[in-house]
Amino acid sequence: MSTLYTFVPSPLHEFPDHPERPGRLDALIDLQAIPGTEALLAQPATLEEIGRVHTAHMISALEQACTLGPGVIDYAPTYVTPTSFSDALLAAGATIAATRAVFHGDAENAFAIVRPPGHHAEPQRAMGFCLFSNVAIAAKDALAHGLERVLVVDFDVHHGNGTQASLLNEPRAGFLSTHQEHIYPGTGSLAEAAHTSGRVINLPLPAGTGEQGFLRIADEIISPFVQKFRPQLMLVSAGYDAHWHDPLASLAMTAGGYYALSKKLVGLAGEICAGKIVFVLEGGYDAQNVANGINAAFAAMTGAAQPQVIDKNPHAEPDISARIREVKQVNLL
Repeated sequence: MSTLYTFVPSPLHEFPDHPERPGRLDALIDLQAIPGTEALLAQPATLEEIGRVHTAHMISALEQACTLGPGVIDYAPTYVTPTSFSDALLAAGATIAATRAVFHGDAENAFAIVRPPGHHAEPQRAMGFCLFSNVAIAAKDALAHGLERVLVVDFDVHHGNGTQASLLNEPRAGFLSTHQEHIYPGTGSLAEAAHTSGRVINLPLPAGTGEQGFLRIADEIISPFVQKFRPQLMLVSAGYDAHWHDPLASLAMTAGGYYALSKKLVGLAGEICAGKIVFVLEGGYDAQNVANGINAAFAAMTGAAQPQVIDKNPHAEPDISARIREVKQVNLL
């Protein structure tokens, strides 16, 4: 079986001087030229599918705002244009299509390269550049179609508050977010969602954490969590703004780090859930970093060699040993 991808660039979802723009995808190579991959056409998500996560009032209010656009709808700033509602429906639908193809066994794994992104969008509001919560919608769809356990891993530099809020009271869904501490959206503390008994894990990281820290997290936190929760499907919120050169934050991942992390996640999926894993694009505001990260994920998913990218973090990493110990204690890992 091949690795599938869906591609929703939403070229008209754009606002002057905004970092979440179509140009984020300009450095991607021809996706059709990647060996072992195949394109999958997608349809817009239905209102019923969106409604598994978002309230009817939120959906109608967002549609109305887009009709009146272009304009800014929150302080992040999140913007909308006249095409944004249909763009967001298609992004969610493409994420659902990629996920269904994997859990039905039509593909080994998949990547939904979509925008607008989704992991900040909460059930009752769009926020943080995000309109619909693409990953949470796909997770709820998988559960609605018979899966018993789905796990989301979010390595975007910002906390996936929308995904967490959407899945917080869903015992069949696990969620783990690594994110830089003390930045937007201000959520994701270590003790947040304590009532979930380790089903929801937040791992706030100090500025400068990079490849060494993330690979420790993969081995010492993510791996035991996956083995304990034993999902039948893994969804990955793949934000590439944790890169050291991203303009909006201060973590320190590299292209090689993304390859190594992606390979570990793909390996865990192979060990626990028959290889069923879907990557979904979230943030990342340097086009070359986004392209390098996506290429790294495709290499991990297809078994190709690590892409050769000259990309060295120029900064020393902080020691996150104490934070890892805290996370283990809080979540009984």
